Amino acid sequence: MPRQIDASDESGLPPYVSATVITVGTFDGVHRGHRDVVERLVARSRHLKIPSVLVTFEPHPLEIVNPAAAPLLLTTREEKLEVLAETGLDYLAVVPFTAVLAAYSAEDFVELVLRRCFRLRELLIGYDHGFGRQRAGNVAVLRTLGERDGFQVDVVDPVSTPDGHSVSSTSIRRAVAGGDLARAAEALGRLYSVSGRVIEGSQRGRRIGFPTLNLGPPPPRKLLPPEGVYAVRVQTAAGPVGGMMNLGPRPTFGDSATSLEAHLFDTSGDFYGAHVRVDFVARLRETRKFASAELLSKQLAHDEREARNALTLLNVSGNLTG
Repeated sequence: MPRQIDASDESGLPPYVSATVITVGTFDGVHRGHRDVVERLVARSRHLKIPSVLVTFEPHPLEIVNPAAAPLLLTTREEKLEVLAETGLDYLAVVPFTAVLAAYSAEDFVELVLRRCFRLRELLIGYDHGFGRQRAGNVAVLRTLGERDGFQVDVVDPVSTPDGHSVSSTSIRRAVAGGDLARAAEALGRLYSVSGRVIEGSQRGRRIGFPTLNLGPPPPRKLLPPEGVYAVRVQTAAGPVGGMMNLGPRPTFGDSATSLEAHLFDTSGDFYGAHVRVDFVARLRETRKFASAELLSKQLAHDEREARNALTLLNVSGNLTG
């Protein structure tokens, strides 16, 4: 697991670290393209026998530079760190993105942040990356700075899905927002998910034979798929559990608030207060109002059969098990 360092403090790295190989980016989603960059970074770090550092930002830079254009996020900070913890990185730095940092030129960012703070020897970036004021720090500029200041710049080519689409956070957001979970998962390399803490619910599900695990509301900038009923896989401290989840209102009970409540299969226990991750496997149907709780219960029994089938297909395929 990478060590997180306080990027606002120039002594965030231990004093004995004199040189590093670095990559920089927002890494929203930590998709297949991002993973390719990180894998190459870790390999280069081991070859050079110097630590690897991934520098990312909080909040998303567009929230400061152009709030109206800031996207909803594929991964919250905690979700991003969870995925990156599995990559073999040595250090992970979360830099507070401020108006002051946004005003840095590319040269200032390289000198003040990457070289002085993080002791840059080599820089590894994606083919379309840019940083500094107005994203002026493109590949050509960075290579010029590297030649002048003595650090190497390596560029990683784009990654494509098997059907030839380039992997990007933007394309994954479109897929998630449109309910195309299969395309999103293909580009991410894992199922799309939402994380949260289990809270106490209204107990309505228990009364109709389908007790639910209720998640607290996700951060407002977290991107969710369309409202509906989904087959899900819930990652708990005891391991993964299959289930089905309602994302949206509960119109049968006159509740218009958006909720995330999952019925877990073949398990029981007290999950209150626990942090869980819900992986979206397949969308089963839209959310709709039923004339009675009895009719809703009958529909939920049908949903359970469909969800179990979807989970069986996922297990048989052997794909996206992370």
